[in-house]
Amino acid sequence: MRIVVQRSKKASVTVNERVVGEISEGLVLLVGVTHEDTEADAAHLADKIVNLRIFEDENDKMNLSLLDVGGSILSVSQFTLYGDCRKGRRPNFMAAAKPDHALGIYLHFNKLLETKGIHVETGEFGAMMNVSLNNDGPVTLILES
Repeated sequence: MRIVVQRSKKASVTVNERVVGEISEGLVLLVGVTHEDTEADAAHLADKIVNLRIFEDENDKMNLSLLDVGGSILSVSQFTLYGDCRKGRRPNFMAAAKPDHALGIYLHFNKLLETKGIHVETGEFGAMMNVSLNNDGPVTLILES
């Protein structure tokens, strides 16, 4: 799995001019799944994300986790994270998992986040989405399993 983590003050996902997911303070996750990813990969990254100390404490040091600040997650599936642009000018998406495998891992990942006490909003798997976010910091990290 490959996940782009962005700290956010406010974010939403719109599909066909309808808001399908929206959060205030928390994290926006762009989630990519490849062929070999398993539920164990999803569990590892879910645990890592909710415990990442990337929110400021009273001394303005990144010392608090999403759990500490009571933030939410906006999780958006994004197969293009596995786009290979090394050759030519058109990305190759062969490393991205087929939709049936990717959807299963993505749903499991989101469920794991919820079981850790996090409110999770999502986009719409496979849809053309408009993601709007106010990146706080900006803080952006890339995690891989």
